[in-house]
Amino acid sequence: MSPIKFHNKTENKPRLTVDDVNVVPPKKLKPAIGGSVVGNFMEWYDFGIYGYLTVTMTVVFTQGLPTEWQLLAVMFGFAVSYLVRPLGGFVLGPLGDKIGRQKVLYVTMAMMAIATALIGLLPTAASIGGWALILLYVLKLFQGFSTGGEYAGATTYVSEFSPDRRRGYYSSFLDLGSYTGFAAGATVVAVTTWVTTHFWGPTAMEDFGWRIPFLTAIPLGIIAVYIRTRIPETPAFENQGEDADGQPDNPEDPYSRLSLLGVVRHHWRPLLIAIAIAAAANTAGYALTSYMPVYLETHIGMHSASAAMVTVPVLIIMALCLPAVGKISDQVGRKPVYWFAVVFTLVMMVPAFMIMNTGTLWGVVIALCIVAVSTGTYVSLSASAIPAMFPTASRFSGMGISYNLAVSLFGGTTPLITQFLLQRTGLDIVPALYIMAFSAVAAIALLFMPETAKRPLPGSFPTVETKQEAKEIVANQDRDPLIVIEQMPFPENRVPEPARV
Repeated sequence: MSPIKFHNKTENKPRLTVDDVNVVPPKKLKPAIGGSVVGNFMEWYDFGIYGYLTVTMTVVFTQGLPTEWQLLAVMFGFAVSYLVRPLGGFVLGPLGDKIGRQKVLYVTMAMMAIATALIGLLPTAASIGGWALILLYVLKLFQGFSTGGEYAGATTYVSEFSPDRRRGYYSSFLDLGSYTGFAAGATVVAVTTWVTTHFWGPTAMEDFGWRIPFLTAIPLGIIAVYIRTRIPETPAFENQGEDADGQPDNPEDPYSRLSLLGVVRHHWRPLLIAIAIAAAANTAGYALTSYMPVYLETHIGMHSASAAMVTVPVLIIMALCLPAVGKISDQVGRKPVYWFAVVFTLVMMVPAFMIMNTGTLWGVVIALCIVAVSTGTYVSLSASAIPAMFPTASRFSGMGISYNLAVSLFGGTTPLITQFLLQRTGLDIVPALYIMAFSAVAAIALLFMPETAKRPLPGSFPTVETKQEAKEIVANQDRDPLIVIEQMPFPENRVPEPARV
């Protein structure tokens, strides 16, 4: 692979040719996106299972603990998986920038499926006492490490495969997979609960039924891993140059492959912006998914199966709407859509929880829909807007650092922190206030966020769906303000050409 060079504005610059432009036709694009979506489906399938079995698992894993700590102990399982998630991002992110996105995504998929299945085989506290809870935490840590590379890698992969003008639309399918995966997990829990309690009595879920949803990860994981082995590497990664010794190209060049310290040094501003926006998206997202089952059961008084079934339709409808929101962002830009999410969240979140706390079924449904609008607007852009803040050579690393720190410190801890604050204060709108606080921080970050819609990814050549689009880009490159030659990975031996008149 030839070394690459990024040209400054004072140099004679090379010109784009049709061969430079990445042409990714739909027949190649759709399998690639499907292969990345399957991993997010599996990741959130586990979240759905764990979230809707939290109350049941307090009986299974916390015998002997004080009553007031039992629920928090199981919810801490969410938190511990996120403690190690940044470590996964720090290790797997640079690895993905070095050896390729596809190889790392294959490994993370296998790790997630194995850990989820093993949870279903754990002994209970009645058998081994407190060791049961410790083993649960170990497997959640294992999951956390793998997911530290999964979402960062999947968003990097799908954003690099998506055409520049439709990146918001195609990338949104990644989170469509996330929330349908969560809905699938919730549905499996609801069906398992109904079947086991109907045939084996009211304690069936605590006795053995809780294992069944986790064990379904075995066949699903085999299918997902097989799909991951067949997806290609991204064109953007294949265009990157590399020194013979495999080390970062140039630690002084922000567009070269960098160490973690180099990523922080050169890209600290987009890292902070990405952390703020990802934190806002994930506090809303985890409140709607991982925390909502607990809130509906313990605070509203709903049965676990009812809590699952009332949430599932809202999640499915929200997930199906994500591509539409992504498509809108392709037309109007990412920032206007993010601004809508911020304002809507600050205005509507408190009324949503006040409506929910009436305790009526329709009140719960209306409130969930309001929270879903906020969540859906944020997350529909996560896979298109955030990866585009980083150059190709460090994109996986940038996502691994920023997104995982946001999820670890703020998103994944949302269930634990909001439940703790709720128990301490007795204020039933605590979840709303928690979500709103991070949206306020995201508003500040948006003031500094660059617009990335319709533009080639920094450090990459333009990506289109047809050869005709490539020809149009080449013909208009001197007049198109979205084409920035300085950010493209031309080989060092490319001879500069004079601009055509």
